[in-house]
Amino acid sequence: MSTTVTPDTTEAPEEAEQRRFRIPWAEVVTTAMAFVLALLVGALLMVVSDAEVAAKWAYFFGRPGDALSASWDKVYGAYSALLRGSVGGWGPITETTAQAAPLICAGLGVGLAFRAGLFNIGAQGQAIVGSILAAYAGFAWHLPPVIHLVAAIALGIVGGAFWGAIVGWLKARSGAHEVIVTIMMNYVAIGLLAWLLTTTAFRRPGRADPISPIVDWNATLPRLEGSRLHLGFLIALLAAVFVWWLLDRSTIGFAIRAVGANPHAAATAGMSVGRTTVITMTVAGALAGLAGVQYALGPSVLGTPVPLSAGLVGTVGFDAITVALLGRSRPLGTVLAGLLFGGLHAGGLAMQSMADTPLTLTTVLQALIVLFVAAPGLVRTIFPMLKGRRLRPLTGSIQSGALQ
Repeated sequence: MSTTVTPDTTEAPEEAEQRRFRIPWAEVVTTAMAFVLALLVGALLMVVSDAEVAAKWAYFFGRPGDALSASWDKVYGAYSALLRGSVGGWGPITETTAQAAPLICAGLGVGLAFRAGLFNIGAQGQAIVGSILAAYAGFAWHLPPVIHLVAAIALGIVGGAFWGAIVGWLKARSGAHEVIVTIMMNYVAIGLLAWLLTTTAFRRPGRADPISPIVDWNATLPRLEGSRLHLGFLIALLAAVFVWWLLDRSTIGFAIRAVGANPHAAATAGMSVGRTTVITMTVAGALAGLAGVQYALGPSVLGTPVPLSAGLVGTVGFDAITVALLGRSRPLGTVLAGLLFGGLHAGGLAMQSMADTPLTLTTVLQALIVLFVAAPGLVRTIFPMLKGRRLRPLTGSIQSGALQ
């Protein structure tokens, strides 16, 4: 009688912990190559879109130096302005942090939902509701310092959490798809804000246009004098630490990752998929609501409070999807991606004023970066030396990386 000996593949706890925190060099390399490709394609777009530079390429074979020199000056000037506007000194760096803070918070909300296998397309609406309640607490309540700021932040977070909890409850109770529900909730939030700004409770006295009163100074986020660095950036970093703790050090976080990896197996193991869905969307909504708080209570470029208006939060909810994808739904990755896009936003203004480059080009660069990061197969094709590396598709990391 023969017996088959099965090798022991049980991994020691120490080895598992080391593997867990091992640097994913393959992903680092492909992300770096994505930046290179995005910058190259962006440079090509600059040359093609500039009429003066493109004209010199018409007689390239006669005087190639003119076309090459003009192209280099255009690309070098634009990217130099981008760097100077984002990290070229204390002022630009603080502007980058101010732009990145709401992106980090909203990106954490989207990324947390990704880890549970949910697509939170509703961060925009959650941020809008958070900004509505935070701004209302800021200009309608008159409380002592510190207490006023804490109350306004808390109310904004509660607003975003409530907006996200509705989506989680509907999915858990009726099976409604979260993508459809969150998109509809975005429209509801936009319409709600537009209507509120026509009411006497939200419209500034003496004004006919839809704009709210100014938030009290007691409720604004403190900032360093002469800079754009304010308390909101520290809050965003603390939110990232909280998400890391929630996912990696708590029982709820384990349930979130388990449901994201395989909801049927998680249910078989005794976990409540519905309860986990509601909790995940509630926390995700709270984080997105915190992004709205950043806009409502954060200082403007001039250092003055910003009134509540229809376009206050911009497109932070949709930008957050990009940030979460580029950060691979990890807290640290989301922080780095948020800083990157914050720098692109801050440097885009410098590109426009100093290098006569359209501001929309920074949006194109963001899209190109995500495009190449999300397509590792394309990166391997362009850079054959990477074919020996195992690169995981970015969309697959949402599911297969849920328990990591």
